Amino acid sequence: MAADDRLEDDSLARRLREAHRRVRMLPPADRERLARRYLAICDLAKRDPRRASTRLDAFLAEVADTPRAQENADGD
Repeated sequence: MAADDRLEDDSLARRLREAHRRVRMLPPADRERLARRYLAICDLAKRDPRRASTRLDAFLAEVADTPRAQENADGD
């Protein structure tokens, strides 16, 4: 593995952790649907990090537009 590839993977890992944090903060109805999509992206990251990164960008944009659960809104 080249050094540049490792940096890209670290960036992807950080973004996947951020996506996980955002999914946890969603209301239950949205959380279930988006958690499945998040897991599919995690699985893809094992095989094709570049394609997973592209899908993760779209996922994060969608999650940013989803309202957060009330119990998580103030303290995050």
